[in-house]
Amino acid sequence: MTSLDHGKFSKVTTTFHSLLALTVFLLFFTGYAIAFNAELWWLLELMGGNTGVLAVHRAAGFALIALTTTWVLYMLLSSSDGAPIGDLLPDFSNDPQAFIQDVQFALGRADERHPAARQFAGYKADEIPLLSYVGKGVIAIFTVELLLLMVSGLLIWQKSWLISTYNSQSAAMAFIAFHGLLGIIMLMGIMFHTFEHAMHPAFYPVEMKAFLSKEETPNFHGDPDDYESTGIEKLRRKKSWRLAVNVFGAAAVLGIVSVLLSSVTYGGYPVPSELAFNEGSLLRTIGINVGFLVLFAGLVLSMYGNVLRARYKGQRGAESDEGAGAAATDGGRRDD
Repeated sequence: MTSLDHGKFSKVTTTFHSLLALTVFLLFFTGYAIAFNAELWWLLELMGGNTGVLAVHRAAGFALIALTTTWVLYMLLSSSDGAPIGDLLPDFSNDPQAFIQDVQFALGRADERHPAARQFAGYKADEIPLLSYVGKGVIAIFTVELLLLMVSGLLIWQKSWLISTYNSQSAAMAFIAFHGLLGIIMLMGIMFHTFEHAMHPAFYPVEMKAFLSKEETPNFHGDPDDYESTGIEKLRRKKSWRLAVNVFGAAAVLGIVSVLLSSVTYGGYPVPSELAFNEGSLLRTIGINVGFLVLFAGLVLSMYGNVLRARYKGQRGAESDEGAGAAATDGGRRDD
């Protein structure tokens, strides 16, 4: 690791990120195995058919509700001065200027990005905000989507109550279609998010700040003056990056377009009590399966990031033990 790979998030946040990723991927795999049952028939059969998939989907949904509720309560109660919740809210004194300067920077009319928009790119940890206006926007959109998905999912689970309350089956179908629409929007966002963070040339194939907390990262958080540079000059792009980014990017685009077009073709996301396989287009089938290959790659990368975290912490522990042993050999006191 270089000093550029400084941590930004707490241990709780990085753990929440990993658990949230696992839960969301389970919801995607199960939900769309039903929605696109003709194209993803193998995934449906792999998870035990319609009954098994619905059971896993509902269990993952309740896990998502419990997980997000716990995290929100922790964020609200973990600090008395309003942080870290305050770090997630828009900063109207800086964020609008950061957006304007970013546009100017992209057009060549500004020499650098606004301080509130910096992410890494050679800056030190104390020069970078926890979240830029882009990061705050992503979290806001993701939060609203998750909330609406959870509420609509609970209402779909009680379809009979909806039908009796509104005295119409159309009410239940409307919530099902709305749930599916939110899911397709979130699906495209997750594909892009995976591509953005996995294929960044400086961090490919895994951006470790999402897995290593700031307490676990040896960097200049304590005393930035001890480091002459951020370590950006030590970074080297991996030889496989160019091929990987082209293949992964093409797969992400193909998957997004295929899922979007298929949702329009099918005209909604009904979840029938008895599964009926429909005739599927070959090109649509290929496209949707490529898209879910991207999701599977995202799940694998998330698991790989946690493996790297465990390996890194093990190496750090071994180095600490060696240092303590050397001190004891030199006459220092070693506590066993």
